Amino acid sequence: MEVLVGLGLASAAGLNAYLPLLLLGALARFTDLVPLPPEWSWLSDPVALTVLALLLVVEVVADKVPGVDHLNDVLGAVVRPAAGGIAVGAGTASTSGDGQWWSVVLGAVVALVVTVAKSAGRAAVNATTVGTGAPVASTLEDGASLALTLSALLAPVLVLVALVASALAIGLAVRRVARRRSTIAR
Repeated sequence: MEVLVGLGLASAAGLNAYLPLLLLGALARFTDLVPLPPEWSWLSDPVALTVLALLLVVEVVADKVPGVDHLNDVLGAVVRPAAGGIAVGAGTASTSGDGQWWSVVLGAVVALVVTVAKSAGRAAVNATTVGTGAPVASTLEDGASLALTLSALLAPVLVLVALVASALAIGLAVRRVARRRSTIAR
């Protein structure tokens, strides 16, 4: 289960850096659902929650504006993997020294892969819709990040379902774009 929690949180952070961290911190602070290891308890501090909430608002708004979303993705290439590592480190029960740092590194790698895929997909959306698809794509990404985070924290088995469904959806979208390009090229 810990692997599914980690995959869900890292994937969510690859889509939206601050949402998984904010939910982790808020659930740890206001419920007993998410116990944070002591070294990650700063995530549930009111100051950290406030900063994360403000950064979330900035990311959500910036990601909806064509052009600005590209700058957000460039910055996100650094921020999202870091957030993925933090989310996995804080969200998994692994508190044994080196083991925890491996989970942080793996979380960062998973988040990086997701954010690179997100950026590539967003570039395709912006190119095919002249930027008008950016708000729709961004809203879908935010929804997926929220769903992955909640699934990871509350029902980790659903992460597997979500990741398989996402892979299928991405595969279908890539095939559809490839068909359109081959039709246009003729």
